[in-house]
Amino acid sequence: MKQIGAAEFESEVQRSKEPVLVDFFTETCPPCRMMAPVLQEIETEAQGQLKVVKVDAAAEAELAVKYGIRAVPAFFAFSNGKCVGQTVGAKSKANMKKWFEDSVGANP
Repeated sequence: MKQIGAAEFESEVQRSKEPVLVDFFTETCPPCRMMAPVLQEIETEAQGQLKVVKVDAAAEAELAVKYGIRAVPAFFAFSNGKCVGQTVGAKSKANMKKWFEDSVGANP
């Protein structure tokens, strides 16, 4: 799982050939820290069928504003460079996978 900033957002997310799960988080957010191992498992199990990237919403305020982040963790599903889904709050691995699958039509 890679942490990116505004400079990498276009190349890592919007130009990605595989679907991307973007995690907007902050270092001081306990639910954000709880989600990190869940997202790592999802990415590992997907074996290259999806990419997971993290964006520090506090450090990347411009991106956070652009995507309307009001609470973290906030998750966005991207497919073919477009945002196709979003959700907020900690979730179980099963619920996160189902949300992502429903959003992008993939099976992570």
